[in-house]
Amino acid sequence: MGLQTLDWITLSAYFAVILCVAWWVIRKRKDTAADYFLAGRNLSWWVVGASIFASNIGSEHIVGLAGSGATDGVAMAHYELHAWCLLVLAWVFVPFYARSLVFTMPEFLERRFSVHSRYVLAIVSLISYIVTKMAVGIFAGGVVFSTLLPEVHLSLGGIALNSFWIGSVLVIVLTGIYTMLGGMKAVAYNDAIQTVILILGSLILTAYGLVKLGGLGPLRELCGSDMFNLWKPLVPAGVDGTWAPVLVKNAAGAVVKQAWYFNGYFPWLGMLFCAPIIGLWYWCTDQYIVQRALGAPDQRTARRGSIFAGVLKLLPVYLFIVPGLIAFALAKSGKVPGLEVMMGADGTAIARESQAAFPLLVKYLLPVGLRGLVVAGLLSALMSSLAGAFNASSTLFTIDLYQKWKPKATQHQMVRTGRFVTGVMVFIALLWIPVIQGAHGLYFYLQSVQGYLAPPIFVVFFFGVFWKRLNAKGCLWALITGLALGLFRMLVDTPVALGLFGYADAAKTVAKGYAEGSFLWIINNIYFQYFSVVITIISIAVMVIVSYMTKEPDYERIKSLTFGTRTAEDRRQIRLSWDWRDVLASAFVLVCILAAYLYFTG
Repeated sequence: MGLQTLDWITLSAYFAVILCVAWWVIRKRKDTAADYFLAGRNLSWWVVGASIFASNIGSEHIVGLAGSGATDGVAMAHYELHAWCLLVLAWVFVPFYARSLVFTMPEFLERRFSVHSRYVLAIVSLISYIVTKMAVGIFAGGVVFSTLLPEVHLSLGGIALNSFWIGSVLVIVLTGIYTMLGGMKAVAYNDAIQTVILILGSLILTAYGLVKLGGLGPLRELCGSDMFNLWKPLVPAGVDGTWAPVLVKNAAGAVVKQAWYFNGYFPWLGMLFCAPIIGLWYWCTDQYIVQRALGAPDQRTARRGSIFAGVLKLLPVYLFIVPGLIAFALAKSGKVPGLEVMMGADGTAIARESQAAFPLLVKYLLPVGLRGLVVAGLLSALMSSLAGAFNASSTLFTIDLYQKWKPKATQHQMVRTGRFVTGVMVFIALLWIPVIQGAHGLYFYLQSVQGYLAPPIFVVFFFGVFWKRLNAKGCLWALITGLALGLFRMLVDTPVALGLFGYADAAKTVAKGYAEGSFLWIINNIYFQYFSVVITIISIAVMVIVSYMTKEPDYERIKSLTFGTRTAEDRRQIRLSWDWRDVLASAFVLVCILAAYLYFTG
């Protein structure tokens, strides 16, 4: 059931195309900051849209969403139906970003508020990219390699390397090379190609699974109506929504370690209020995503690219979550031997084994040749998300930190610094491999990390654009307060983190300090989505109160950066930048989202 010769030929062709595109971009490169970090602000709308989509859909999405589909049904579809957030980017934020001609989101925050806010956001973003986007991408990629190529091993100087190591190192280094040499343009154009491969491969897998099952009817029957319901009860019976220790045993039945897993659920209240906060932060203010729109030459192109990304964002529910449901149904029916490892004795999916639902389908369902194509899609997802993290980190460090420290730096020095930082990020990613290899439940843990860090950033951008009276001090204190609350919750969750990374004894020791009913015990047991909403409310209050207790901003300095300070010329340029096609495409996205909610509401 492993990869055969034809599959390897398909994979070789994929890598050849990626390298050829990178070489073509490198030959046409210019050693300027605009060219290296924003592709010369010359990206086409379809490249902008495809690159946004590919950067978002990393291997952690495919592996994590399919695994979630197998265990929790369509609950995670809420996050994937955030295509409407891309419409907010297109219609609300693109005009402000395009007029300001900024390179980064922290730079925009400086223009709207102050340089202190810029430094805070830049540093927090850099750290979060390392511990979230890179870490979770490598983890999910390791699941793919371990499942599809378990027999691959290599020995170097007496050190044995398994498939997790070999695949991760190969993809990280290759992605790092073309990102470092080609910059944003190489990332964007390769993302466009990888989007096609990713969608095609996932579509083939979904189609094969449905044909094997006999259609949507048997799928719904085998999964049950609850798995097809987006809106989960607030507290399902027997589930507390916290982290719990699980004893990992070897073949002989002996306990070898204690790992931590998310005993999770996705209550409708958290999805209704928290998920949109995370979505709007991610799609409208995160450098990792918005950098693609900044690479467009004008408002029209950036808007159409963002709308196109919204259209593509409609697909993950059907291409990644539904395959998880299909894997569960096939395992339950016994129609595909090999998938039964996902099922427990009680007829429900086992969380740990189900995280490999997507690669298990590839391994046991697809014929030779197509298997290689879908694996190429999985590699595309891993490479595009890593390339996005490398490139965004390089841009943030160079533009927001290095250029501030050395304002007289030449274009060549800035590009050279950007390449150096990319190389450092590749090295950090390689150092993550042994840590991630032993981790369990990391995907959900890092989701909670985003839930803790995103709220204050969401608040300062959205309220800053819509409310001109809010000033620099209000912004800075909102960021400091919100991030402090998020970091405090992360520190309280330290026992969980220690357990995730294999330090079970340390986790147990620290956890003993939380007496049931104590303050820290209460904080640790508040569901992460609810805590995220609390951080948001506090950040809003701090920003408004501090702003109105201090001097109002200089409205001339922030002209064109808020709705209240736009000029007549600003409004005229916005109106000239769209037509009926943009409106129709946006309406199509909204109708599709509504249809999905109606279909998946039991």
